Amino acid sequence: MKSFFFVAFILINSFSFAQIIDLTREHPYKKVFVETDNFGTAYLDILKQSLPTIQQDTLYFEVLNDLAYYWHTRNLNTSLTFIKKGLELTNQKKDSLWNGRFQITQGAVLLRMEQLDSAELVLEAAKTKVKESDLAFLNTQLGYVYERRGELDKAADYALESLRLGKKLKDTNAQAIAYSDLSNLFWKQSKFDKGVEFGLKSLQFFELRNINNLDYDFTLYVVGNNYLELKQYKRALEYFERSIAIGERYGFYNNLSDVYISLTDLDTYLGNYNTAAEAGKNAVKYAELLDNNFMIMRSWLSIGKSQLKQKQYTNAIISLKKCIQIATVDFGDEYYLSQAYEALAQAYFGNKNFEKAYVALAEHDKLKAAVFTAEADQRISLLQTKFGVALKEDTIKLRDATIKQQRSKQTLIMVIASLLLVLLTVLYVTYRKDKNKTKLLKKQHDEKSFLLKEIHHRVKNNLEVVSSLLALQSNQLQDDAAKNAMQDSQNRVHSMSMIHQRLYQGKNLASIEMKDYCFNLTAHVLDSFGAEEQINVKCNMKPIELDVDTAVPIGLIVNELLTNILKYAFPDNKKGTITITLEKKDRNTLLLQVADNGVGIQEGVIRGTGFGTQLISLLTQQLNGKMKTKTNKNKGTQISFEFPLMV
Repeated sequence: MKSFFFVAFILINSFSFAQIIDLTREHPYKKVFVETDNFGTAYLDILKQSLPTIQQDTLYFEVLNDLAYYWHTRNLNTSLTFIKKGLELTNQKKDSLWNGRFQITQGAVLLRMEQLDSAELVLEAAKTKVKESDLAFLNTQLGYVYERRGELDKAADYALESLRLGKKLKDTNAQAIAYSDLSNLFWKQSKFDKGVEFGLKSLQFFELRNINNLDYDFTLYVVGNNYLELKQYKRALEYFERSIAIGERYGFYNNLSDVYISLTDLDTYLGNYNTAAEAGKNAVKYAELLDNNFMIMRSWLSIGKSQLKQKQYTNAIISLKKCIQIATVDFGDEYYLSQAYEALAQAYFGNKNFEKAYVALAEHDKLKAAVFTAEADQRISLLQTKFGVALKEDTIKLRDATIKQQRSKQTLIMVIASLLLVLLTVLYVTYRKDKNKTKLLKKQHDEKSFLLKEIHHRVKNNLEVVSSLLALQSNQLQDDAAKNAMQDSQNRVHSMSMIHQRLYQGKNLASIEMKDYCFNLTAHVLDSFGAEEQINVKCNMKPIELDVDTAVPIGLIVNELLTNILKYAFPDNKKGTITITLEKKDRNTLLLQVADNGVGIQEGVIRGTGFGTQLISLLTQQLNGKMKTKTNKNKGTQISFEFPLMV
């Protein structure tokens, strides 16, 4: 489960990195790969940039030593530069403890540069200077020295001592590394089942720490190697991919080169030769960036073996000779040299160069005999028994630790569940209250809506009564001018009545849909003048809703303009067209246009009493609008209005 979340986390391209060094904190340095792994490849730059700001010696040495050690994952010579600085400063300050710790780091780098004798001397010198808590890491490095020499039994002794110290000091990281080293040693002894067993045990210890570091990354690679030799290719690939993810996140070039070497072998076994070639190139690339001959030698060995499998004997000979040429007399690692000579012998046989093949094979036998001695095999078997007992003890301890973690998780889950239950209860009670409030509000809303509709209905009825009274009064009049005034007033009242009719009949009590309203208003006005056959009215607009306070004045304006046009624009029953346009000019402006194709406004001709014009002007002012009139003799009139909209 942990690995799943980690891989998912790695795939995210943007990380939220914690601040590694903050001199304002009580503990300024979050030690990398011990207290935190929440950072990316730039962590070495962060450490380097912080050094000049650190005044306290112990903190300075701690950061510098981490910088020196982890630079060996990128470039060995750069790492040595920082180590040299640390050794000089600790000598000046006469700080024996930190001088010894820098020597351990120096030994770790020297052995990776194949300077095995120098590495051993430095590590032995550091033993008397450092604390017991540093000895597990020191012994791990000494174990690597003997592993590189091919003395696997002595390497296993140091792994066992590291395990003992790790148990004594309850240092899970030291125990994890010890099991990892043993897994690697069993792999070199071709005891792959045991290699997997101890590798998985190592990963359990690493995952208890919940920190992804260099050694965890290496162990994933080692477990993958054992699965690869057991021909469990799918599992091997899974562990290699997890190792690459960590290596790329933190810039562990050494581990990346290791994994790509193994991927070259894996793809070769599967017959994916193009992919194998790409993996080989990556292996060489990271080895050269690291400036590590050991890794470069192994990279070319892997490439040569892949070419050999493809029966590219000449290319294989070139790659393998390059591999052996890099591995000088002082190279020290007979294990890989023996593999190189074995592959070279097969390549020569393939090219039918039997003399050179036998020479290479003889060299292989000599080197293999030095590594796989009966004494070494017996010692490894004995250690296997000892580690087997230790493994059972640790399995019990790990099981207890796992049970303890599970109990803690269960307690936490129970607490969270209880809190959730309380929260759900509160939410349910709140929901019930809100539901009742909602019902009450809905009831009140429905009642208010009903009352508003009833009010609009009654207003509409009252206006209809007024309109009817005006019609009755009009019938009693003899004067045509008075009759016309009554009819105009009747149309005005009806235009307002229609507004209230739309409100109580519609779903929205606050706004009027103007297109439908205009159709009905024009039909009524035409009917009142008996002009349905004579005049064609076009309502050139899309459906648009306006609030009541805007709709009523606009309805009255349209009514007045229609009335005026019907009276004066089409004399002698002349036929014509009236176009009404209503639209939003922009977000804040409403445009109204009423146009006709009548005779236009004639100069010197008095039209009506002027009350309608005055009413239109007052209504326009009420809406803060502007009116424009455009007329052409015998071509009609266009009156435009712009009204600001409330946003």
